[in-house]
Amino acid sequence: MPIDRADREGSTTHDTIIIGGGPAGLTAAIYAARARMDTLLVERTFPGGLMMISEYIENYPGFSNGVSGPDLCLAMQAQAEKFGAQVMLTDIQSVNLTGPEKIIRTSEGELKARTVIIATGARPRRLGVPGEKEFQGRGVSYCATCDGPFFKGKKLAVIGGGDTAVEDSVYLTRFADDVTIIHRRDRFRAAKIIQERALANPHINVLWDSVVQEIHGNPVVEQIKIKNVKNHDLTDLKVDGVFILIGQEPDTAFLADQVTRDSFGYIPTDAEMHTNLPGVFAAGDVRQKTLRQIVTACADGAMAATSAEKYLESLGL
Repeated sequence: MPIDRADREGSTTHDTIIIGGGPAGLTAAIYAARARMDTLLVERTFPGGLMMISEYIENYPGFSNGVSGPDLCLAMQAQAEKFGAQVMLTDIQSVNLTGPEKIIRTSEGELKARTVIIATGARPRRLGVPGEKEFQGRGVSYCATCDGPFFKGKKLAVIGGGDTAVEDSVYLTRFADDVTIIHRRDRFRAAKIIQERALANPHINVLWDSVVQEIHGNPVVEQIKIKNVKNHDLTDLKVDGVFILIGQEPDTAFLADQVTRDSFGYIPTDAEMHTNLPGVFAAGDVRQKTLRQIVTACADGAMAATSAEKYLESLGL
């Protein structure tokens, strides 16, 4: 078992508190606990993050036949706990990360740590239409690179008009026979070169000035109801899958103005996951980065825990 520095020193201050239990947070917990750090992972609902609602993950290394999201999550959690990490399920109410001792106030009371790793992730923006929640994982997806290969020879709809939506529409034509982009405006917001590739692709159609009103199916997605925002006409489009790619929202509001964030709310870090505050690190989808996948989140978590360990060593702890 790891040496519990808190008990050894007669203090309730943890070596590190990891906020967020997705792949970045769980990997950070594995590395930190294995380094004999007193490690506490704090998660709002259940460890795993978006992994827990991914029925099948095909691109995580080591699983040639794929792995279910819940199975991968539970394996990561068991590994972290094997090395001595503790997991607490509670809501975070506020934080004070500016001093040498970091304070995290939760619904279960106040927690203290010498270092903090922020791994709260980012949530896909939702359309908020009937059927979206019901068919998530059964035809509704928020990640083309994750789920595109499941739709070989199928007909898909992509919702959005930014870089991700338009670029991922081109990517989806590697698998799907037909991709329809549905955009509420009469022009894309994506970069010109990305637009040109999509509009030149014979497998891509575009419905301008349109929004999705409802998603229907049984037991998987079968069609969507579309409304033209100019003439208000309603039409039905038969599809096998709907990719909602209208952006993400990082879970960083609880940080207030303590940790530097970009205009979208993501946390800039250096290559070793340092934020602007000493002893505070960020990892995974919450971080300012270009690729948000489970494998990159795990890499971030490993680096953040290693950096936290080095920080403690620099303090002689």
